[in-house]
Amino acid sequence: MRSLKSISFLALVVLCTSTVQAASSKDVSRREVGNLVMENIPEIPSALKERLNQYENIRSASVRGWLPGDQGLVISTRFAEATQLHTVKGPLQYRKQVTFFDEPVGAADVSPVAPRLLFLKDKGGNEYSQIYLLDLESGRSRMLTDGESRNESAMWDHQGRMMAFASTKRNGKDTDVYIQDLSDPNSQAQIVVQEGGTWEPVEFSWDGSLLLVAKAVSANENYLYLYDMKKKKLEQLFPGVKMAFGTAAFAKDNRQIFLSNDGQGEFKTLYTYDIARKTAKPITANIKWDVNAARLSPDGKTLVFETNEGGISKLYNMDTKKLSYKELKGIPVGQIGSFFFHPQKNNLLAMTLSSAKSPGDTFVYDLKSNKLQVWTESEVGGLNRNNFVEPQLFSYPTFDQEAGKPRLIPAFIYKPENNKGKLPVVINIHGGPESQFRPGFSATFQYYATEMGIAVIAPNVRGSAGYGKTYLTLDNGYKREDSVKDIGALLDWIATQPDLDANRVVVMGGSYGGYMTLASMTYYSDRLAGGIENVGISHFISFLTNTKSYRQDLRRVEYGDERDPDMKAFLDKISPLTNVKKIQKPLFVVQGLNDPRVPASEAEQIVKAVRASGNDAWYLLAKDEGHGFRKKANQSVYLQTTVMFLEKLLFSSKAASNP
Repeated sequence: MRSLKSISFLALVVLCTSTVQAASSKDVSRREVGNLVMENIPEIPSALKERLNQYENIRSASVRGWLPGDQGLVISTRFAEATQLHTVKGPLQYRKQVTFFDEPVGAADVSPVAPRLLFLKDKGGNEYSQIYLLDLESGRSRMLTDGESRNESAMWDHQGRMMAFASTKRNGKDTDVYIQDLSDPNSQAQIVVQEGGTWEPVEFSWDGSLLLVAKAVSANENYLYLYDMKKKKLEQLFPGVKMAFGTAAFAKDNRQIFLSNDGQGEFKTLYTYDIARKTAKPITANIKWDVNAARLSPDGKTLVFETNEGGISKLYNMDTKKLSYKELKGIPVGQIGSFFFHPQKNNLLAMTLSSAKSPGDTFVYDLKSNKLQVWTESEVGGLNRNNFVEPQLFSYPTFDQEAGKPRLIPAFIYKPENNKGKLPVVINIHGGPESQFRPGFSATFQYYATEMGIAVIAPNVRGSAGYGKTYLTLDNGYKREDSVKDIGALLDWIATQPDLDANRVVVMGGSYGGYMTLASMTYYSDRLAGGIENVGISHFISFLTNTKSYRQDLRRVEYGDERDPDMKAFLDKISPLTNVKKIQKPLFVVQGLNDPRVPASEAEQIVKAVRASGNDAWYLLAKDEGHGFRKKANQSVYLQTTVMFLEKLLFSSKAASNP
């Protein structure tokens, strides 16, 4: 049911939007507010800003690692404009901020032996991250990389001396692997893998003599290699077998590796790999889901691994000698992010947990007592968590068959409680495309459901991860539009539901989900009220030509190689820009100017073309963002304008007839 507070500002939204009609390319209202450019977007009512304020101030906290001894944890959270690093000494104790930048701080890795850590930070969302070394005793940090190349996957060895990382420093296109001795302040990074393509370090062996590295080809294909630090030799694991690996961790004796891959089945099974014999033994063959992550205890006796079971995370505790395992009990149903063993205490496992009703927070699990203790309790803007909606898993039949039966597409639905009448619907399509919607916490979904009375459906269309490697490939190359047909099948399903309004459906998505939004608008414009596209692909050829060079080959494997004449013709034919005249409903386009993945030109050209065809297009551009908005002020405006757009498309006619 829509709340009275939501209705109180509806009239203001309708008043503002009623003056904005379909705009041609010659009739565009444009204004700039700080780093934001807004075209054809009405002024945001103060009542709407006030109501959304609580949702905009929902926070989360993610664990980045343990400090040695009893110094506590390093976490990332946001208390001002951007996410920064903090330390927490004990359960629910004070969060001490240790980084202070205008830009968000990304990934971090904590030294196992000293209060030092590595962290990544880019500029304006351009994803050209630089690696910094922060000494927590002095509070000083210094940049370790060149300030120009793209750097990632920075990690310590187990002695807290060496760093491994990936960088495009050599030629700006290929991603190579480097190591650097951080015990010597005068040392320089040394390149150890320069084979061409995209490589990254995975983990050092416990004695520091070996380094696991990975080569990425596509979501369906990546490979593990061992680099011998003394012999300077690179050797592939499982040569000649096409596979994708999920996780890898050295055994304490440096003779084995615990790793997961899908070389022998649909899912990423956990194996133990004997380095000398070059043989692998399956451990989790009876778990028909992916093993995505694993951590070894400091004494080497326990391996904790995480599985993705239909979108839900589960943790298992394995005896590394017996290779027997059992599920960890007492962990709430939800999503498990990163998790880390204490560097000196084998029984303590820190982790990030989130659920549909709770934003991510940091917890510590005691493997001896099987008890979970909360270390951070993030604010939810003063809202009542009990009022948040729990999504339900369902599946719907699509156009083709599997094993002689209609293929079923898994999806989650957030449905408002105590609703009266038919509910409008927002279909949210995830990015990737090799990703998966998993039912963690979403402040925006909760607002749509609890405040606006909208049912939110998040489908995992073909091509999504988590359902086996065959499902992952069902949208590759010439099968690209089959995933769009899955949205058509979802619209069919919505029409059969007595409590959903098939005449009031909006589709939205980001990145690849942005392409899916535009494609759905070209296929099913007569069945949709409109679309919200965020950093999406509007034309495959211009996208593949203009995306950063270090990404081109990876994307060509997924979408097709535009240098092939037949594939080029196909990609041009199915691109939303080519079919823009079929878009007959209002469109809202959101973009970061510094996006290295999907350049801003993709947004600019679709907005221009939509307007030229006589249709209405709102456009929101952030000059200080990249592939998605990460700064609070920008996120707030994005949420506010999105709500305005949804109100206009889904409720304005009803509001006019029911003053």
